[in-house]
Amino acid sequence: MKSLYQSTISSLPLLGRGKVRDNYAVGEDKILIVTTDRLSAFDVVMNEPIPGKGMVLNQMSDFWFDKLGHIVPNHLTGVAPESVVAPEEVDQVKGRAVVAKRLKPIMVEAVVRGYIIGSGWKDYQANGAICGIHLPAGLRQADKLPEPLFTPAAKADLGEHDENISYEEMEHRIGIELAEQIRDVSIKLYNAASQYAAERGIIIADTKFEFGLDDNDVLHLMDEVLTADSSRFWPADSYAPDMSPPSFDKQFVRDYLETLTEWKKSPPAPALPQDVIDKTQAKYFEAIERLTGEKLKV
Repeated sequence: MKSLYQSTISSLPLLGRGKVRDNYAVGEDKILIVTTDRLSAFDVVMNEPIPGKGMVLNQMSDFWFDKLGHIVPNHLTGVAPESVVAPEEVDQVKGRAVVAKRLKPIMVEAVVRGYIIGSGWKDYQANGAICGIHLPAGLRQADKLPEPLFTPAAKADLGEHDENISYEEMEHRIGIELAEQIRDVSIKLYNAASQYAAERGIIIADTKFEFGLDDNDVLHLMDEVLTADSSRFWPADSYAPDMSPPSFDKQFVRDYLETLTEWKKSPPAPALPQDVIDKTQAKYFEAIERLTGEKLKV
């Protein structure tokens, strides 16, 4: 499968490149978002692409935007990406891009945790709490939490680590009313998605949402939603607490990188072996098929 590490669209003004997505201006009110095959782990972009990964993320986000559209508006416009680029650039956007509303981004990530894993588990081991929220004693790694936790994070610059912040700090940064709206919407989104995924044999351990405001200050879900990059997906049939369960996301790459004791989780990125690339690709492809019931549309 042909991969796209970085788009080279010259028919539109480049707005910027993120860890995975390249953004271009479409007039004054829209953005072309191209999801590349780049992979970021520990906020460091790897040098090798995962072929087809961007198409998986794009298709998975479109699926969730449609399924969860009754909860909150989203950034989709319905404009075909192929219609806004030059003919010779269509291959770069086909199946991996959307034309989105140009929103004012809210610089706080909305993280919802349903299970205790990752940085939340490390936090709990250290002080019995996750992001300042105290939890019952005796929880094991990967245990289901008594109820989903909303734990915001401050968005960092490219190459920097996002910073967990308290809910009170979020209120201070964006206002009490908007913070409450984002918290409530995020938990609704997580609960609805978790219920659907459970019917497909998948546990959504945690996820993060990003939001923006339109010109009328209406809240919109944006960027990506419930993908294998922004969430931890576990197969329910092999889930067990007291361990780090196998997953359908880039945790496979994180686990490999954790074995590299000399790498300090900062640029430059270490090389990924072909075996890790191939197995990671297979995880992404299996995730979309199990969640949506359809193979990747290529």
